[in-house]
Amino acid sequence: MSLITLSGIGKSFRSREGRSWVAVADFNLTIDNGEFYCLLGPSGCGKSTVLSLLAGFTQPTTGRLELAGKPITGASRDRGVVFQGDDSLYPWLTALENVEFGLRLRGIPQKERRERAMEYLELVGLRGQEDKHPTELSGGMKQRVQIARALANEPKILLMDEPFGALDAQTRGGMQAELRRIWDKMKVTVVFITHDIDEAIVLATRVGVMTAGPGGTLKKTFPVEIPGDRTRADPRYVALYDQIHTQVREEVLRAATRRAA
Repeated sequence: MSLITLSGIGKSFRSREGRSWVAVADFNLTIDNGEFYCLLGPSGCGKSTVLSLLAGFTQPTTGRLELAGKPITGASRDRGVVFQGDDSLYPWLTALENVEFGLRLRGIPQKERRERAMEYLELVGLRGQEDKHPTELSGGMKQRVQIARALANEPKILLMDEPFGALDAQTRGGMQAELRRIWDKMKVTVVFITHDIDEAIVLATRVGVMTAGPGGTLKKTFPVEIPGDRTRADPRYVALYDQIHTQVREEVLRAATRRAA
């Protein structure tokens, strides 16, 4: 049985003026336990809507959405979420206190939650930074705290909405390598939203491309079968990039045509 199943998923919203519009239509996808799945597509195609549905922040208008065979009806600690910005961290708490926040809400004793929080801070390379507040940390460090906080609750799935989008290129590359290392060690299932084809190929076991919105759906999924370090010097990397780029470019052009019509 697949860990995640999205079958015929549709999601509509209503504007303030009362008009209905479709964000996602007939979206079908299964993801197995331990996969690292990256979802690509042009702006407005519904990528973040899919992630929000998986997180349980919103419910589908149509279709079936399941985790381990059970319907997803709301948010749960079995799904950890890492956002693009760092404003989800509590500025009045230290890095350590931010990581242990969910554990404290669950009533885990102080000694145990401190030990677990320190374990995950060490996992993301932040031992020695635990007493700093978010304003004292770099952008990359803040994202590491977010990842540690999500992992500390031992979720089945890590949902990531363009978590490195605001970082500079050098920091972003380092965070990609760090995330891949953490995934290699823990094998938690990851669903990762990105606009960056290179980032998707570096990280993923499979890459999905969505059609242009409104009413975006899954167009095609590509397996990433490149062992070892994935660099553009590898002909397999270049070939896969070209295939994905062709699909994404078609949808970007389709979106531009719709806007101009």
